Amino acid sequence: MSDRPETPLLDSVKYPADIRALDKSQLPQLADELRAEMISAVSQSGGHLGSGLGVVELTVAVHYVFDTPKDKLIWDVGHQAYPHKIVTGRRDRIRTLRQGGGLSGFTRRSESEYDPFGAAHSSTSISAALGFAIANKLAGESGRAIAVIGDGALSAGMAYEAMNNAEAAGNRLIVILNDNDMSIAPPVGSLRNSLARLVSSSKYLTPRRLAQKLARAMPEPLHAAARKAEEYTRGWMTGGTLFEELGFYYVGPIDGHNVEALVEVLENVRDAAEGPMLVHVVTKKGKGYAPAENAADKYHGVVKFDVVSGKQDKGPGGGPPTYTAVFAKALTAEMERDERIVAITAAMPSGTGLDKVGEAFPDRTFDVGIAEQHAVTFAAGLAAQGYRPFATIYSTFLQRAYDQVVHDVAIQNLPVRFAMDRAGLVGADGSTHAGSFDLAYLCTLPNFVVMAAADEAELCHMVHTMAVHDSGPTAVRYPRGEGVGVPLPENPQVLEIGKGRMIREGRQVAILSLGTRLEEAKKAADQLDAKGLSTSVADLRFAKPLDDALIRRLLTTHEVAITIEEAAVGGLGAHVLTLASDEGLTDGGLKIRTMRLPDRFQEHDKPEKQYAEAGLDAAGIVETALKALRVNSAGVEEVRA
Repeated sequence: MSDRPETPLLDSVKYPADIRALDKSQLPQLADELRAEMISAVSQSGGHLGSGLGVVELTVAVHYVFDTPKDKLIWDVGHQAYPHKIVTGRRDRIRTLRQGGGLSGFTRRSESEYDPFGAAHSSTSISAALGFAIANKLAGESGRAIAVIGDGALSAGMAYEAMNNAEAAGNRLIVILNDNDMSIAPPVGSLRNSLARLVSSSKYLTPRRLAQKLARAMPEPLHAAARKAEEYTRGWMTGGTLFEELGFYYVGPIDGHNVEALVEVLENVRDAAEGPMLVHVVTKKGKGYAPAENAADKYHGVVKFDVVSGKQDKGPGGGPPTYTAVFAKALTAEMERDERIVAITAAMPSGTGLDKVGEAFPDRTFDVGIAEQHAVTFAAGLAAQGYRPFATIYSTFLQRAYDQVVHDVAIQNLPVRFAMDRAGLVGADGSTHAGSFDLAYLCTLPNFVVMAAADEAELCHMVHTMAVHDSGPTAVRYPRGEGVGVPLPENPQVLEIGKGRMIREGRQVAILSLGTRLEEAKKAADQLDAKGLSTSVADLRFAKPLDDALIRRLLTTHEVAITIEEAAVGGLGAHVLTLASDEGLTDGGLKIRTMRLPDRFQEHDKPEKQYAEAGLDAAGIVETALKALRVNSAGVEEVRA
C-alpha cells in the first residue's frame, strides 16, 4: 500500500466553510488533492471507488456554492459520498470506512450534520430533498435542498414520482443529475458548458421572464403557442424537455470535471427565482485514476489495492465458489434444458451472476434497471403466459417490490421463481444491505414455497426444484460469499416440497437449522456431544411449507429444540412455535428456543464478528442449549431453585 499523498490545500480544509474561504482559482487544486486522498484511503480500507472519483469536482463545487449544512445536500445511494465525508469533518476517520466501529460506506444521519438523510438504496434523494424543501417553506426558512442523483437511479420510478410532485417546492429544490455513463447525453465540451451558463444566467432568465409576461398578455391560443415554442426550442437545444414537462427548469449538460464552470452554473442556479431546477452534469466514473476509468465495473466496489499498479488484494484464491457463481451456473444449466426459462435482474447483473447467464442466453436474460417493482410484475406477466421466470434480486432490494410480490404473484398463484441473493448478514455493507427480512415477509404469504440452501449442492437442487415447479411461486435464499466446499451435483435432484433431512440423530437436544448456519449447527452438536448431551441436527430446507412430521417428531422426542436461521424475528422460529402451540407440543415440558438475528439493525463489520454478536455461531448455539437445560459449560446440571 502506498504512503499518503501530499495535500497542502486539503490539509487546510476540515469543514465546507473552509472551502468557501478559498479563492475560486484554488478549487481545481483542492479537487486534485481530494481525489488523491480518496484513492489513498480506499486503497487501505476497500469500498466503493469509481462513483466517488467521478463526483470530486462536483463535491467541491456544491460545498463552495451552497451554505451546507443549512442547505441540505442529499446524495442518492450515498456510496459516492466519500469525498463529501473527507471535507465534512471526517477525514481523520476516512480510513476506517466499512470497518467495525468505523465510518459507514453510505451517508448516515448519526455520523454528521452534513448527512441530513441516510441512504444506501437507490432513487430516494429527490423525494427526501422535496421533504426538506417543503419543510423549509412551511417554516419560513431560507435553506435549500440539493439532491445529487445518478442517471442509473433515474431508471427507478420513485425518482419520477418525486419530480412530478416537486413544483410545490419552488426554487428551494435543486436536483443535480450526475450523468456518469452517458446514457442520457453524449460527452459534452465547452459549447455545452457555455449553453448551461447561458440558460442559468440572469441574462437569459430575465428576458425569458419578460417574454413569458408578454405571452400571458396575449390571447390564450397565442399565449400557449409562444410558451410551447420557447420550451421545445430550448428542450431541443439542451435535451431537457422531459424534465421541463415534470416541472423543472433544466440546465445543462455541463462538464462535471470543470470545477470553475460548475461553480458558475451552480451560483446562477442558487440565485435564480425560478421553480425547481435540474442541473445535468456529465462525469466519468473513476475519473483521475486510470485503472478505475478503464474498468469502471471492476472498480465500482473494491477490496484493498495497490495504488500504483491498481492490483486488488483478493487473497490467495482457490477457495470454494461463491453462492452467486453456483447459482449462475445452475440457472444456466436449467436454461439449457428448458427454453421457457428466462432470467430477470434489476440493475445487478454482475452482483447476481446474471452477467454470465446473459452471455449464454442474451435473448432470455433481462436487466430492467433499478426497477424491482417492474421486475416482479414483468416476471408475473411472463409466468401467466407459460414461461418460467427467475427474478434474481438481492433480498434487501426485493423489499422494494413487496406489494407486487403479494398482489401480482401470490394472489394470482403465478409460478414466479425468486432467487434472493445476499440473504442474511453482508459484512461491510451493513444494515442497509443485509437480507434480514425475506423469511418474515414471504412466509406469511399463502401459496409460497420458501427454501434456504445449506450449501452449494443444496442450492443446485433447489434451483432445479424451482425450475420444474409450476403450481405456484417459489423462492430460494442464499448468502453472500463463498460456499463450504462441497462437490456440486452433476444431476441435481427435484426436492420433495416441504421435506427436510436429518443430518445426525440424538436424544436430548434437537437443532433445527435453516440455511447456511448448518455448518455451525454441526460444530455445536459435536461440542454438545462431547459434554455428554446427545444432539440431533436437522436441515429443514423449507421455511414454507414446514416439514410438520419431522418437526413434530423432533419436538416430542427431545428435551430441548433450537431453531436457527439467519433472518429476523418472524421467520422459521415463529412458524415452528406456531405449530407447537397449535398442536400442544410443549405441554409435556419441552423447551423451545429460537435463534435468529437480533431485533435491531446490526452495524457493519467482518461477517464472523457479526455472527458472533448475533449469537449465530457454534458457541452461541451451545450456550443456548446449556441454558435451556440449566447445565453449566462443563455439562454438569446446575442446582435448581
